[in-house]
Amino acid sequence: MTIMYEKRGHVGIVTMSRPEARNCWGDDFAAGLEERFAEIGEDDEIHCAILTGDEAGKAFCSGANLKDPTMHGGKSPADFIKSIPAYKRFIFNVLTECPKPIVAAVNGYAIGIGCIMTYCCDLIVASDCAEWRLPQSQIGILPAYGGTARLARWVGKGDAMKLALGFPLSADDALRIGLAQWVVPHSLLMSEALRVAQHLSSQSPLALRLVKESITSGLDNPNIGSASLTDIYRQHLLALTADREEGHEAWRERRAPKFVGQ
Repeated sequence: MTIMYEKRGHVGIVTMSRPEARNCWGDDFAAGLEERFAEIGEDDEIHCAILTGDEAGKAFCSGANLKDPTMHGGKSPADFIKSIPAYKRFIFNVLTECPKPIVAAVNGYAIGIGCIMTYCCDLIVASDCAEWRLPQSQIGILPAYGGTARLARWVGKGDAMKLALGFPLSADDALRIGLAQWVVPHSLLMSEALRVAQHLSSQSPLALRLVKESITSGLDNPNIGSASLTDIYRQHLLALTADREEGHEAWRERRAPKFVGQ
């Protein structure tokens, strides 16, 4: 299996595995990740997910396999037009459109497509050995599929421009500019990612869904009034749930809530 999957409580752990090539990208990753995150989205037992790379590969994902001479080659106009529906299902959209929060556990090199995947997740926990690179402009292409715009939304124009024009980013710098939210010693990476994921999974799964939806859709809405109005509908829906009632009652009784996703 090139995409490994493990359920641990309410957390789904997805691991990209091609250790002989530093977990480099391939079509099998695309199909496997689409399948797994569709499963996660439909599984009521799973409240959030972790995405990481096989530790044996010493990388999160080292990007495209440039040993393949056809990599990044162009298609005829007709073939390109016919392939557009597949691009709409590309991994970046799979991650951002997953209804549940995803934590990227960046355990080493995150290069090219691997780099972009990290900031299509919702939170990033990084090893102190992690390194981000977008080398596309150095080989005559660019970080496509919204790779530059998504990055600029997360870290701002200047730092996005720096990374997108080929300057590598260390874990400490990723933390400084707000790309990573946590940086820990490499040996503690998965325990920290699980701590973050378990914190998320202890909350109402309905609230988690709508918080992610609010932030993700809000970034696409330049009108704060419209975004705020939409949040009123989300808030009203949550106010009618059993989880809201349980959360408030648990707070009054000073105990941990027991959410059921209802």
